[in-house]
Amino acid sequence: MPAHLSSLVTAATAQWLTRAFPASGGALSAALCEIQARQAVTVAARLRHPTAMDAELAGVAGPGGAARLDRVTGAEGLGTEPWRTWVDEVVASWAAGLLSDPALAARAVAALPPGTGEYRRLLSPDPADTRAAALLRHPDLLAPVAALHRGSLLARLGTEAAPAA
Repeated sequence: MPAHLSSLVTAATAQWLTRAFPASGGALSAALCEIQARQAVTVAARLRHPTAMDAELAGVAGPGGAARLDRVTGAEGLGTEPWRTWVDEVVASWAAGLLSDPALAARAVAALPPGTGEYRRLLSPDPADTRAAALLRHPDLLAPVAALHRGSLLARLGTEAAPAA
């Protein structure tokens, strides 16, 4: 994604995740939660927009905003801040999937080109990270968001969705 747009989209999408699934605790917990959200969003964005052309097309189309995400999480009408228009719904959905499924996160990071970053807090959260992001990583809470675009994430990773039991 173009640098001038990618930082806005990444920041807005991570902001939406941390507002929808806030940290438990004080300022340190909030910072640890935000780092995990940003790492997940960065991986998701790099998977979603792997080439410069993909990024440019996304920039032309726009990120879509948080309206549907708000409806899915029951937060509809709670926020009108301008940054919410920069939230990328697909990236938020993919990031939610990565945060709630460690095996999926590992596959996603492995699918990135070598040297694209270090994602320790996403892949191996320590106890402080886990406590801080208890809501942000809770599979049941994230399920409605992750389910929105899970199929396209699995397709991007070259895996099939598991059949329903």
